[in-house]
Amino acid sequence: MKVAIYGYGNLGRGVECAVRQNADMELFGVFSRRDPAQVYTLTGVKVYPAQDILLYKNEIDVLILCGGSATDLPGMTPQLAKDFNVIDSFDTHADIPVHFKRVDEAAKAGGHIAMISVGWDPGLFSLNRLYANAVLPQGSDYTFWGKGVSQGHSDAIRRIEGVQDARQYTCPVPEAMEAVRRGENPVLTTRQKHTRLCYVVAKPGADLARIENEIKTMPKYFDEYDTTVHFISQEELDRDHKGIPHGGSVIRTGKTGLNEENTHVIEYSLKLDSNPEFTSSVLVAYARAAMKMLGRGETGCRTVFDVAPADLSPLSGEELRAHLL
Repeated sequence: MKVAIYGYGNLGRGVECAVRQNADMELFGVFSRRDPAQVYTLTGVKVYPAQDILLYKNEIDVLILCGGSATDLPGMTPQLAKDFNVIDSFDTHADIPVHFKRVDEAAKAGGHIAMISVGWDPGLFSLNRLYANAVLPQGSDYTFWGKGVSQGHSDAIRRIEGVQDARQYTCPVPEAMEAVRRGENPVLTTRQKHTRLCYVVAKPGADLARIENEIKTMPKYFDEYDTTVHFISQEELDRDHKGIPHGGSVIRTGKTGLNEENTHVIEYSLKLDSNPEFTSSVLVAYARAAMKMLGRGETGCRTVFDVAPADLSPLSGEELRAHLL
C-alpha cells in the first residue's frame, strides 16, 4: 500500500524510517507546508507542497498526519479525512471525544476511514488499561509517564510568543510509583503523580517572567502540575537535550477471591530511546489495520479500541496462530 506523510518534523522522519521496515508498504512522498526545495528527507523521497495534496488523492492509500496536537491536528485531521484515509497521533486526552466526533463526520462524508490518537499513550497504553480493567474489574488504574521528553508539551511551549526552542520532561514521582507497586492502592492527584521540567531557549529581549507564567498556567498541559522552568542557551539545549527519550508504565492493582483476599498487579512498561520513532512505528502498524478495515467496507473514525489485534500484523491468521498464540 502507498503511504504518504503530511508534515515533516521528528514524527515525519520516524514514519519515513518505519515504512522501510514494512515490506507491504511503499512511501509515496512527503507533503510539507514549507518550501519543498528547503526540505531534505532522510531517504531522498520526493517532497510535495502541502497545498497540492488533493492532486494526488487517487495515488495515496493512507495519509499519516505528523502535526502537533495543540494547533495542527484539530483542524488538519477532519479537513483531510474528507479526501483521504488518515492516521493521527492526537494526544490531548481531554479533547479526544470532540476530536473523534469532528473526524468521524468528515470521514463518513468522504467514505474514508480515519484512525485518531494512535501512539503509545494514547494508544498502546490505552489498550493495556482496557485489558486490565476487563480482567480485574475490582481495582484501580495508575499511569506514570517518563522521565522523558513530551513532544506535544514541548511543541506547546515553542508556540508561546518569545520562545525560540524548548524541551519538556515529564517526571514520575518515585514515592507514588513505589506505593502503587506495593499494592497500597493510594488515591493520587495529578500533582502527586508527576512533575514537569521545562528547558526553554528564549528569543533575545523576550519577557522571561511572562513566558514562565504562560507555561505554568497553560490549561490541560501544565496548570495541574508542579512545573519548573529553566531558561538556557540554544547551545546548552542542543548539547544536553538533543535526544527524545520517553517511556512509562500502566499499572492496575486489583483483588480476587471470595473475600477479595488476593492482590494482583498488572504492569506494562516502555523504555524508549526515541519517542517519535516509536510513535511512528505504531502509526504505521495502524495504517495497515485501517486499510484492512476499509477493505471490509468500514468508514468513519476509529481508535485503537476498535482494531482487532490481527489487523495490525502483516502475518496471516495461520501464521499468527502458529507463531504468536
